[in-house]
Amino acid sequence: MKRTLRRRSLAVSIVTLFATMVVAPTWMPAAAAPDGGADGARWLSDYEAPPKYPDVHIEWDVPLTMSDGTVLKANVYHPADARGPIAEKTPTIVNITPYTKLFQMLIDSAIATPALYDALNRLLKLADFSAVGMGGLSDMAQNIPAGVGRIFAGVDRKLIQSGYSVAVVDARGTGFSQGVWDVLGEREQLDAAEIVDWAGSQPWSTGDVGMTGASYCAINQLHAAQKGAKALKAIFPVDAGNDLSHDIINTGGGFGVGFLVPWITFVNTTKALPDIVSMLTGSFDWKWLEDRVSSPFTMADALIGYFFSATWELMPASTQNVWQSSSDRHKAWLGSGVDNVEVPTFMVGSWFDLFAYSEIKAFEQIPLSSDKKKLMMGNGYHITPLGRHGEPGTPPRLDVLQRAWFDRWLKGIDNGIDRYDPITLFQQGGGWTSVDTFPRPDAVHRRLYLSAAPSGTTSFPVAHDGSLTAEPPTESRRLTVTPGLATVCSRDSAQITAGITSVFDICAKDSRVAETSALTFTSPPVDAPTTISGPIALHLNTVHDTTDGFWTATVNDVAPDGTSTAITSGQLVSSIRMIDEGKSTRSANGDYTDPYPTLAIEDRLPVVPGQPTALDISMRATDAILKPGHRLRIDVFASNFPRAVPSGPTLVDSELAPQHLQLDPQAPSYVNIPVGGNPRW
Repeated sequence: MKRTLRRRSLAVSIVTLFATMVVAPTWMPAAAAPDGGADGARWLSDYEAPPKYPDVHIEWDVPLTMSDGTVLKANVYHPADARGPIAEKTPTIVNITPYTKLFQMLIDSAIATPALYDALNRLLKLADFSAVGMGGLSDMAQNIPAGVGRIFAGVDRKLIQSGYSVAVVDARGTGFSQGVWDVLGEREQLDAAEIVDWAGSQPWSTGDVGMTGASYCAINQLHAAQKGAKALKAIFPVDAGNDLSHDIINTGGGFGVGFLVPWITFVNTTKALPDIVSMLTGSFDWKWLEDRVSSPFTMADALIGYFFSATWELMPASTQNVWQSSSDRHKAWLGSGVDNVEVPTFMVGSWFDLFAYSEIKAFEQIPLSSDKKKLMMGNGYHITPLGRHGEPGTPPRLDVLQRAWFDRWLKGIDNGIDRYDPITLFQQGGGWTSVDTFPRPDAVHRRLYLSAAPSGTTSFPVAHDGSLTAEPPTESRRLTVTPGLATVCSRDSAQITAGITSVFDICAKDSRVAETSALTFTSPPVDAPTTISGPIALHLNTVHDTTDGFWTATVNDVAPDGTSTAITSGQLVSSIRMIDEGKSTRSANGDYTDPYPTLAIEDRLPVVPGQPTALDISMRATDAILKPGHRLRIDVFASNFPRAVPSGPTLVDSELAPQHLQLDPQAPSYVNIPVGGNPRW
């Protein structure tokens, strides 16, 4: 087989070289474009071709023993023919899940029913609920046609039948695996590397291992690569974070309640489902039961302590471990880094994913050449990362891309995926684009100042209608904003609910309802297409009546009809404003582009009531285009439920009191934003 592949690669190389010599005097790498061009068509053809092997054989609950003696359980899928599993060794794909491999087996079973799956695909492609204000529901329906279902299941039978084995493993303390759930902690990170090396050492494996999966299952891929799993040869992480504290757990000091509470509840519930088959066969794992009894509600005490502790000193140890810089939990959730990742990595995310903040940063920090690392960022959410795919001008389906990626790096097939453009982005306000670098090279950071002067552009009532100006305001003015619940109907709400509330266009695609609780600052319209590309930081000169507060801000694209669409956001608890300069970035003008708060309890800085307090708020990097006639807007809020809820001590200290923005010519508030083009501001 390897000899055949070498011959095929040699033939492709000779043809490619000859064609290049004919059409160009010097060789230049081809741009793949979002749909992959001719290569993309071939990837789809290869994927949909008749299977090499007609069947799939499953080994249930295969035990894996970790270095500390904990036994994990895996379902292993092999290509098979009429005689059973094939004798030939195959590359192996690993998926590590906290959602129980039973749940993922059910997804796989549904997909493996051709008549049902194909009919559902055709039906969902026709889904369009935008006429009734629920276009987000149409986007959500595209997950299955876009190939996300197979990625989430961790089992792609077409992939298996083309000559791969797949191992789906219950993470420590979840599913049928022994142990206590470590929630992406240091021990679980070590497990990821050990599982990969176990898979590579099995008699049915060639020793070359890839990893698949979305969300938690994608984060584990980065951990295994960073820990240096020897058998690992390629990963395909979808919606993978690498800095959980800043992404979702403690973003700017605010807890991601809208996702984390139901998610932790779900995993704690499903991990208690027993192995019924083992009960019937007399092989029940009593150590599994002992471990579940010892930790029935993992992290529940930390959650309770976060919300209901009136002071920092009264927080239980489990909660303080999230905040204390010396604790293993705090270090693990800040991220294991990606500087040691040496395997080809294809990352997929979206601008409003739960982990969007660290997806871009992780990609930039992976020390690989552009042929071995790719990034794709869609305009969706955690459960709807990319929307419609596999259509002209859009990227190929994710299952097709994944197969091409593994074929290249696990089987050595020269299929052109390494020549696919390094970065494929959905440019907000535009469409799918392919670029070599991010941010776009024409985008230069500059200040736009917050002014109290009315812009006259708000069509709904707001806390104050102000302006964005190229020069600082000439007069001092204090503006007041009050905590409210209008952000329940916002794009931040859609983000933290993984896309659930995005079904309502009035919330996810238009911020005017949320802006009723905001101070808004709007620019003049642009005369020409204007790009916004890169990280953004907001500097606020604030005043509090109490010893703490909570600030949220969004950057919006305002259309001529008044529709205000958020393109990114950020938030910060006032007392958690200590910046780690070593992990922060600044632009050429000296201003922050990514002020990185330490999120450490020992760095807390209570504010002095009545005195100005400068805050620097990091906003997720983004890529957008303002069309002629559109405006840029900054919204400033004093709350952000359900995107985040500050801890109990912050709520007590803030008293949920009104907060003030002091617009002072001598200490101006401004946004440092990367702008390309000539907006004439």
